[in-house]
Amino acid sequence: MSTKRIVRAAILILFFLGGCKDKTKEVDTRVVEKDTIVDTAPKHTIPNKEEAEEFMLTEENAIEFFFEYQKDLKENVLKITTSMGSFTVQLFDNVPYHKANFIYLAKQGYFDGTQFHRIVKNFIIQGGNADDKETPQKRRKIGRYLLPPDGKKGYKHHRGVLSMPSSERDNPHKLASPYEFFIVVTKPGSYHLDGSYTPFGKVIQGMDVVDDINAVPVGKGDWPSNNVYIEKIEVIR
Repeated sequence: MSTKRIVRAAILILFFLGGCKDKTKEVDTRVVEKDTIVDTAPKHTIPNKEEAEEFMLTEENAIEFFFEYQKDLKENVLKITTSMGSFTVQLFDNVPYHKANFIYLAKQGYFDGTQFHRIVKNFIIQGGNADDKETPQKRRKIGRYLLPPDGKKGYKHHRGVLSMPSSERDNPHKLASPYEFFIVVTKPGSYHLDGSYTPFGKVIQGMDVVDDINAVPVGKGDWPSNNVYIEKIEVIR
């Protein structure tokens, strides 16, 4: 074999080996454990315009989002209009995440059309849920997240206080369910709740409407026999 042929053959062999080496880099070597689902899309995938513009809250970004959101938040008084009348609440400024969350959801229109779905006589009225398709759709659109408890600001569960229930998910740290709230009706208060839930506001006008709601007949699961709707929650100042 001539020298030229030997050189040509060597070049071809090196080219072939180099090509094979490059191809091995394209193999996805990430390990996926059993019963684990991970995003295997390439990291450089560019979302379409709709996906890029749509923002959803998650357990990873919620605290950072509400930290920034509350910085310029001057409002703290809201009017809650129900199918049985309206009342006014004032949120506590030094419970920033829960205050910001409530105002954000109100401005998103989340509460509009939900209900006071749990009523326990002489104890609480609880709102923010509903037995319809629209409410879970709104939750999915806004996002899935929880809020950390913030019960060390000195507030107690006096009559008229707004507080946030814990999530029903596996929840040893009493993380708050952001879409629901309850109002204490007990006189003078329900102090056994202190330390387990986060008071973040109080009724400053229209407590008689809250008492009227608490007096409606209820059925199984403390659900009112006749739905009590939250028609709108609006920030007024």
